[in-house]
Amino acid sequence: MSESHTFAFRTAVPADIAAVVTLVESAYRGDSGRRGWTTESDLLDGQRTDSDGVAGLLGRDDSIVLLAERDGELLGCCHIEHQGDAGYFGMFAVNPTLQNGGVGRALLTEAERLVRDRWQCLAMRMTVIEQRPELIAWYERRGYQRTGEFRPFPYGDARFGLPRREDLRFEWMVKTLVGADA
Repeated sequence: MSESHTFAFRTAVPADIAAVVTLVESAYRGDSGRRGWTTESDLLDGQRTDSDGVAGLLGRDDSIVLLAERDGELLGCCHIEHQGDAGYFGMFAVNPTLQNGGVGRALLTEAERLVRDRWQCLAMRMTVIEQRPELIAWYERRGYQRTGEFRPFPYGDARFGLPRREDLRFEWMVKTLVGADA
């Protein structure tokens, strides 16, 4: 477990699955998500993740669900995965009542460190819903660049939510990780 800004980081284990699902759902869906600024409630209904999805991430090689905690309380989480010379970053969630308090920034920094140091990745990649300009801007302030590459939203697959509009798509963003050794 590593410490930063009074946050402790650790890798999730199966006993954490229910808490991770609850956190992710609270950050992205429904009225609880509206307490923070990362909600997707205006774009999507339905679930953001489920126990089977999180369990699947825990069971894959080169895949980590990273947790940020303080005094044993789950504050945030993300998923990182080794994909060739880049890491993939996703399922990023911070308790809506704690957003803008440095948890997300610290968690992202730790995820980048792990991807760089553990897997010697040269970059971190992620997808962000194009219709989330405030979130894209947040990542840009942390060194991520828009690539102009897009991936369609998986319409018809309720595992990813129920779209409230018909123009959703993901844009790839990337950041070069300084100090990565290939």
